[in-house]
Amino acid sequence: MSYCKDLLRRLRLSLSWVAAQYVLTLGLVLIGLAWTRLPDKHVWQVALTLLVPLLMAISALELEAGTMRALADDDGRRVKLVFGAMALLVWVALFWACWAVLDWCDDRIVLWAGYLNSKASAGARATVFTYDHLQKWMTLAEWVLRWIIVPGKIVPYAVVSAQWGWRLPFRKIIRLLLNWRWWPVVVLAALLGVVLPGHFFAGLPSGSVSHQIWAVVLKLVASYILIVGCWILLLAWAAVLLDRSAGGAERGGDDSLVPVPEGSGPLDEEAVRLPLPEGGGDAGGDA
Repeated sequence: MSYCKDLLRRLRLSLSWVAAQYVLTLGLVLIGLAWTRLPDKHVWQVALTLLVPLLMAISALELEAGTMRALADDDGRRVKLVFGAMALLVWVALFWACWAVLDWCDDRIVLWAGYLNSKASAGARATVFTYDHLQKWMTLAEWVLRWIIVPGKIVPYAVVSAQWGWRLPFRKIIRLLLNWRWWPVVVLAALLGVVLPGHFFAGLPSGSVSHQIWAVVLKLVASYILIVGCWILLLAWAAVLLDRSAGGAERGGDDSLVPVPEGSGPLDEEAVRLPLPEGGGDAGGDA
């Protein structure tokens, strides 16, 4: 089976979880918007404002862990869904830590570009290492780290943790990260899920008020479909490459059993001894 057919098979078998990604994610977004409107005049309202984010986080972790497990093949050694969701929490925290570091770098790109421009020679300052060039290069590098490198590194670990908790098959993960088929899909997901929706809202609004409202609604719907679809594609492709690592020779983990012919192991005292051919003793004597 080819990689694309395997991808389509997994998506077809996980249609309920794919639909849940679209429906429940939208529901969580709407609940989050409603949560910002909750009053805090009474004790029960304050308790509700504290309880809603916790329930939303649990629901989101369960949704993502369930989707990752549905897209992957079950080898019979999975942990329970709740433990897989708890393992995801660590990778979410690592992702947000990387995001915070990149935000810190983003705030200092202007300063760094000016400093490097001032340290360059006069000719380089005017041609290659200009302030605009340096700022553009650093902004592009920060974008690549934020939307390609960091997700591309963390998503495989998250997909594996959702299935097996902290029993991570590092060989399979490293093979995936070194597989040339993985990174083009990560780049495609970043372009379709981040760059393209950003272009939807880049132009200036025009037309009547009703036309502008409908245009914004359609852009939001298209952006939502693209973002969630790219996320599902990334999870499904990671599941395909993890289960087909090393050309599909290793399934169910690095310690999977390999079938061998019966009786091919070492002989012991109770092993069956085959009779010697007739005349074997005489032939040996004559020799």
